[in-house]
Amino acid sequence: MSIAEKLIEELERDQEARRRLAEILVTDGEVRLAIINAVLADVATKRDLETLRAELKADIKRVEDNLKALIEREISRLEKRIDSLERRIDSLERRIDALENRIAALENRVNSIETRLSRLEGQMNLFVKLFIAFNLPILLAVIGILLKLVFA
Repeated sequence: MSIAEKLIEELERDQEARRRLAEILVTDGEVRLAIINAVLADVATKRDLETLRAELKADIKRVEDNLKALIEREISRLEKRIDSLERRIDSLERRIDALENRIAALENRVNSIETRLSRLEGQMNLFVKLFIAFNLPILLAVIGILLKLVFA
């Protein structure tokens, strides 16, 4: 084990030794300047923060613009779909109206046919009654004559 490693281990164990070493380093002007320069390299300046702020604002503006454009495209797309759906609904409503009209016409025709059938049934009943009324006596006379001939 090297001397440097032994020194580091000793500093890790001994808090007082670490504090004394830090005081020695800070009181030495050249070392202090080197430490300050090393720290300053990692410290953000006001100008750095202003630059970062400007970059963030530009990024936010770009994201907002992109988002607005995306929203506008989506709204436009949805409006087109809504218009298309409205046209389809109107077309379907017209077709439904046409179907309702055709159904009403069919209902009228069925009602007319039912009325005609009722009249025809009445006429047929009258025809059957008249047929029976006129032909029954003739039929009975013919049967009577045939029976006389058979039994005579």
